[in-house]
Amino acid sequence: MRVLVTGGNRYIGLDLVFELARRGHEVTVVNSHEGPLPEGARRIHCDRTQPGALTAALADHRDAFDVVFDHTAYRPSDMEPLIGLFRGRVAHYVFTSSQAVYRRSYVQPLRETSRRHAPDNTDPRSAYGVGKVQCEDRLLGLWKSEGLPVTILRVGHTLGPRSPAATRDPGLFARLETGRPILIPGEGFSALSLVHTLDVARLMASLIGNDRVKGEAYNVSGSEVTSIVGVVHLVARAMGVSATVVEVPMEIARQQRPPLLHWGEGTAGTAILSIDKALRDIDWTPRFGIEDGYRDSYDWFVREGRARYQFDLSRDDALLAELGR
Repeated sequence: MRVLVTGGNRYIGLDLVFELARRGHEVTVVNSHEGPLPEGARRIHCDRTQPGALTAALADHRDAFDVVFDHTAYRPSDMEPLIGLFRGRVAHYVFTSSQAVYRRSYVQPLRETSRRHAPDNTDPRSAYGVGKVQCEDRLLGLWKSEGLPVTILRVGHTLGPRSPAATRDPGLFARLETGRPILIPGEGFSALSLVHTLDVARLMASLIGNDRVKGEAYNVSGSEVTSIVGVVHLVARAMGVSATVVEVPMEIARQQRPPLLHWGEGTAGTAILSIDKALRDIDWTPRFGIEDGYRDSYDWFVREGRARYQFDLSRDDALLAELGR
């Protein structure tokens, strides 16, 4: 298949590009920053945040692709150029959404039918998830009205090499390597799901040629669940070290900006994704558990990743002093 990937220069997108090429697909990326590409892949330069840029970059390629993976859209306006170019012309349009579309729930796990944020929610704390909800609604509306062959992927918390944020895997690695304590909200009993970026890429690539998934939304996560404090100890175990955990009272933890940890579950409560639907409809199962996933991520960090990140630990020190530690 002839496949277009928006982004594709780091993290999940980069894993996807190499997985597609490994499976024999003809891959094109459209992005604003160069990254490594598999042999035979091509790149179209475009900064899609600039008005009109995406349409101009792809106008001569309307009939060049069978599948589009839209990996870098956050609002409906981000998608409109691609919709205008490729509606009625592609066999599959795959949109990367997020578990952030879901509202907090007393009932776990979260399934694809669980309540999402209202599309008109104006609370800035929910802006990212609301934007993804609006994108989903736009695309599924086109599926219903004109048969746009769309699949929605609600990707959960990720781990793996090349994290775009130092607050994810790299921040934990840097602290644990130097024996620094890990500060967590409360006792850290809230639970969450995690998925390795390679497993996300494998699922995405497995959608091609599967008509059953069109017009559907899927949760994408790993098969293991743990608690916040469990993540810390599993990361330490993957690194071959021990973790010292400092529990920050919840009333203090909720005031921290940025948050103590990347995952909102730390202060907002458990959120576990069900992947039963994906396991049923897609030829895919996660290969990485949480510990071996972090071991893979740490191997990359040691090999080539450490110098890519800078860490400001002054907030940790100030908070430890406040707590008398």
